[in-house]
Amino acid sequence: MLLAMKKIICSLSILLLAAPIAFTQSTDLTIIQNRIITDLLVNKPADNKVESILSKIKSDGSFNDINYSDLSRTASFPQGRHTNDLAYIAIAYKNKNSSFYQSQKVKEAVIKGLTFWVQNDFVGENWHDNQITTPTNLMNIMLAIGDELPKELVEKTQPMIGRANMKASGARPSGDRIVIAGVLAKNLLFNKNDKLFDSIINIIQNEMKFSTGERGIQQDLSFHHRVDRVNNTDSYGYVKFANVYGEWSNYVFGTKYQFSNDKIKILVDYYLDGIYKQMVYGVYEDVSVRNRDIALRRGAVEAKGTLEIERLLKVTDYRKKELEEIIKLRKGESKPTLSFAKFFWQSEHFVFQRPNFYTSVRMFSTRNANMEEPYNGPGKTTHHRADGTNYLVLKGDEYHNIWAAYDWQKISGTTIMQKPSLPGIEEIQKEGLTNFVGAVTDGLYGAVAFDFKSPHDLLEAKKSWFFFDEEYVCLGAGIKPKKSLPVVTTINQVLLKSEVSIMQNGNKMILPKGNRALDNVKWVYQDKVGYIFPEPTNINISNQTETGRWSDITDQKNISNALVSTDIFKLYFNHGDKINETDIYGNRKMAQYPSYQYIVVPNVTEQNLSESISNNHNIKILSNTSTLQGVMQTKLGIIQLAFYKAGEVEIEKGQTIRMDSQGMAMLKMNGNKVNELTVSDPSRELSRIMITLSNIYKVNAVGINCINDEKNNKTMILIELPQGVYAGKSVSFKL
Repeated sequence: MLLAMKKIICSLSILLLAAPIAFTQSTDLTIIQNRIITDLLVNKPADNKVESILSKIKSDGSFNDINYSDLSRTASFPQGRHTNDLAYIAIAYKNKNSSFYQSQKVKEAVIKGLTFWVQNDFVGENWHDNQITTPTNLMNIMLAIGDELPKELVEKTQPMIGRANMKASGARPSGDRIVIAGVLAKNLLFNKNDKLFDSIINIIQNEMKFSTGERGIQQDLSFHHRVDRVNNTDSYGYVKFANVYGEWSNYVFGTKYQFSNDKIKILVDYYLDGIYKQMVYGVYEDVSVRNRDIALRRGAVEAKGTLEIERLLKVTDYRKKELEEIIKLRKGESKPTLSFAKFFWQSEHFVFQRPNFYTSVRMFSTRNANMEEPYNGPGKTTHHRADGTNYLVLKGDEYHNIWAAYDWQKISGTTIMQKPSLPGIEEIQKEGLTNFVGAVTDGLYGAVAFDFKSPHDLLEAKKSWFFFDEEYVCLGAGIKPKKSLPVVTTINQVLLKSEVSIMQNGNKMILPKGNRALDNVKWVYQDKVGYIFPEPTNINISNQTETGRWSDITDQKNISNALVSTDIFKLYFNHGDKINETDIYGNRKMAQYPSYQYIVVPNVTEQNLSESISNNHNIKILSNTSTLQGVMQTKLGIIQLAFYKAGEVEIEKGQTIRMDSQGMAMLKMNGNKVNELTVSDPSRELSRIMITLSNIYKVNAVGINCINDEKNNKTMILIELPQGVYAGKSVSFKL
């Protein structure tokens, strides 16, 4: 009897100890689900949209404006609007601020529409339709109104929602994996499956990590969605990966499922130093990081929202002031103040910002493919969008919806052989042919070098860019085509927003609309941007209306084929089609391969531009050859150099710098002495770089060794370079 009593007491003790744990877990799950539902209902659906949806639903539950028969990839899954619209009116039914709150008409419409869906179970050719689009929409219906729907109908949706699972093809590590896990987690909450919920939350939490060389966040805080290593930071890495992770970090905050501080810090760093630095002022999208979706017509240019940041601030105070500053910028409560230069060495992408302009350079190499494949239709004209693309933005709308009328063989910053037409879509994505692709930067200033070899045109050129506070310099040399077709370097192709003025033969004039080739031009001015030529040059200028169709740049169906007219400004060098022409003896007629040089001055008045040309806006070209390109900004005392092979250059009278290998260098001068030195190896082949400077220097820094040559007044500096996942990153130190 006594033994039996002891067993009962022991069992009761275990139950009492377990009860608080079970209660806590149950409470946590309720908190999380309530947060998700609150999030779902936070915005009141528009009454007129609800009315429109209700007016389109037919007696069989289908909508009269949806083509249900075409499930092809290029149709873009119009059936998805069916479940999306049902979710929209279900939210209106549940939202207390809606005119349709608890509306029986809405509830009946949801039941009718959902019945039609489960009877037909539309499965698109694109896996995304079935594993993300449909499960997401159905899940939103369940969270909003599932407890009021017929049980049998709810059960019939489960196999369709269940296509969002961790064994699904789209659940591979990428921007989509975390989205699928999120849908699954919500469904587990809805079905009160707490055991599996634990494991799915762990999957979501552990996706926040560095996956350099694979799908996911790279060590430089760019994002790769696929193994082609194309930059997807602003698409999959932002809207899907970061924002969905941020949602869940907010849902589970303060519960037993709360994400670790280390994971949240990576997320904040990724937002601030990855995503937001690939956006104009952290507010507007930068067109240079768009891929195939460049072919999609956009709505009005608007600042990004603040919800993602507000969520972060609920769960952490890490880098709080920086996050709050982005909120102010997006709300229009402050103006940009941040200046930076950043090279994403894992993605071959360089960005540069000052408070009044933002610019970037997009490239590719043997380490990265040039562009996304045109999956599902859009992007069929994007062959050359990583060929040294250099867009310049002051306000955010300079290229807005220009693309239907755009000349895709005259892309800003690029050097392209002008073909009768672009190759087919199967020829868009290419691996790079050169490894000398990179940048040197100290975080504030920087230069970019691109040993460009086009896999499309078999065209070669040495291209470089040099960035300073009020201007940047673009150099090109050794332009060598394999075919006798015209070769063009485009300075800019942008929306025409003002008169175009120029200085030619020392005289200023305003150009009428048209397209012409001009000689002896010193500067060109359009829409607060000046273009200076260090030496008066021959240049082509077009300022006229161009036409095109959105249907011309995508293979998607249901895209308008109406002719679009857009006023466009084009400024470009025509290097001609006789670069390889020879005489009767086989000797090239052209003594040197073509080159170019120009200075871009953003946010400048025409008067200030004109007044600055006497010293080329404080710019001195030190070299522009196929072996060495270099520039000095005389006012700042900054020298930037790209050595394509070992070489030496005189930076001032009696002052030289020598690099014993290929590489890049940036020198900050104090008088005739170097005050700070930054180096990098774009090729990622070197473990160290040796530089020889005039004058005697000492350095007290790890990985830097100096050898002084007192007799010749020179210093050899041996610099250890970053390796592994950091190869390509710059090294800076003071002298």
